[in-house]
Amino acid sequence: MKTLRPLYIALDFPGKEEALEFLEAHNLEKVPVKVGMQLFYKEGPAIVRELRKRGHPVFLDVKVHDIPATAEGAVKSLVSLDVEVLTVHAQGGKEMMKRAGRAAGDTVVLAVTQLTSVTEEMLNRELGISSSLKENVMNLALQAQECGMDGVVCSVHEAKMINTRVKKEFLTLTPGIRTETESKHDQKRAATPEEARREGATAIVVGRAVTEADNPKEIYEAIRREIG
Repeated sequence: MKTLRPLYIALDFPGKEEALEFLEAHNLEKVPVKVGMQLFYKEGPAIVRELRKRGHPVFLDVKVHDIPATAEGAVKSLVSLDVEVLTVHAQGGKEMMKRAGRAAGDTVVLAVTQLTSVTEEMLNRELGISSSLKENVMNLALQAQECGMDGVVCSVHEAKMINTRVKKEFLTLTPGIRTETESKHDQKRAATPEEARREGATAIVVGRAVTEADNPKEIYEAIRREIG
């Protein structure tokens, strides 16, 4: 059965030097990390190779979303970088998810439902989707399961709902994690590590709460303990 690490640090830095310097300066050797669009688009595969060389498990979050053949080819390229986890957009449709899943092989592939910056008002008024946000996320999660995805990316607020309706081994990874005192920034559906644990999220992604802390290693270890 495929699994996730319980906690990933989001390396949302402008470049390779800043990301590696952060990890080195705060003695975060070999911790699981998430490489997103900002860092990957700047540095390309080289940043993933360097992180893997240093022993970091890598979650590559570039949210593949294209026609099925192109998405399949993209996933084949990405898994060659020895990443543990990658993402595709559930809204790319069933055929895209099926082909992406087959191309992923032993790599965990998660389908992104709705970004944590999306509100129900945005879903209805801007995207023209009449269902509630939770209904839409649940529908996308069930489609992802049907298409062979290993799990989904969702907000903490949908994790418990999804866990009650999908098979036991289906994974739920939740971004938008903030501490009690931290600003939500552009995350509309944020939550704390404790809330994520309580709602049954398989894994969480934490960014600014760790990377902007006075003592990142101390906060990282505290969050690890908090989620058990």
